[in-house]
Amino acid sequence: MQFRQQALAKLQSPEELDLPVRFARPQGWLVLAVTVVVMAAACVWAVTGSVASTVSAPAILTHGQGSYILQSPVAGQVTEVVAEQGQRLPADAPVLKVRTADGVTVVRTVAAGRITGLAATIGQIIQTGANVASVEKIARTSDPLYATVYVPAENAASIPADAAVDLTVQSVPTQEYGVLHGRVKTVDRSAQSAQQISAFLGDSQLGEQFTKDGRPVAVLVKLDKSSGTKSGYEWSSADGPPFALTSMTSATGSIRLADQHPVDWLLP
Repeated sequence: MQFRQQALAKLQSPEELDLPVRFARPQGWLVLAVTVVVMAAACVWAVTGSVASTVSAPAILTHGQGSYILQSPVAGQVTEVVAEQGQRLPADAPVLKVRTADGVTVVRTVAAGRITGLAATIGQIIQTGANVASVEKIARTSDPLYATVYVPAENAASIPADAAVDLTVQSVPTQEYGVLHGRVKTVDRSAQSAQQISAFLGDSQLGEQFTKDGRPVAVLVKLDKSSGTKSGYEWSSADGPPFALTSMTSATGSIRLADQHPVDWLLP
């Protein structure tokens, strides 16, 4: 009987036009509003926002003028090593003596600098053009250190002037003292060969190491100075390491690239 009454009521008002219609619950309106706000914010960010990225590459701490490899101009036997490793010498200073068939020849520095490596020993037989020493070009002990970062050539164009650089120094515990701060000073226009890198650093092994994955571009980084640290440079920690930095120290540089527009990723 009850079912029959419901059926008759349905026939009398098949469209139920006299009943209120609920389009959505309050919770549904809240979800819809939040979704619209999020989508609007995403659209605004896609048009006006930017995405920061970095490139990491091997680096070396040096003085700005770099180094050079001193080669013997004659063949013969080394009779005396005059210079000592770490010694600062003026230009044309004696480094070692070589006995030849015509007498004794003195091998001298080409430019003023500090002896960073001696490859010749007393009694050694050397040939013309043999590498006998590496000399870092440094005029004064107060000359500042720079970092040379060897980045892949494809990333060089994305490095802006004065870009921020974080350097993880190999001889400094990162967890305790943090990273070294600096700014990009110059970016080379062309990729460098192993020979060019070796000539600048005064180390043929580094030239081979930095070019094993292709010819990189050299990025010169000026280190941020600080009078409150032992090293004289700014670190991510307050004090930095309790010792001074030396040249020819290996590091890894993380360079901030130019900001990229996210809309470029959305467009085909």
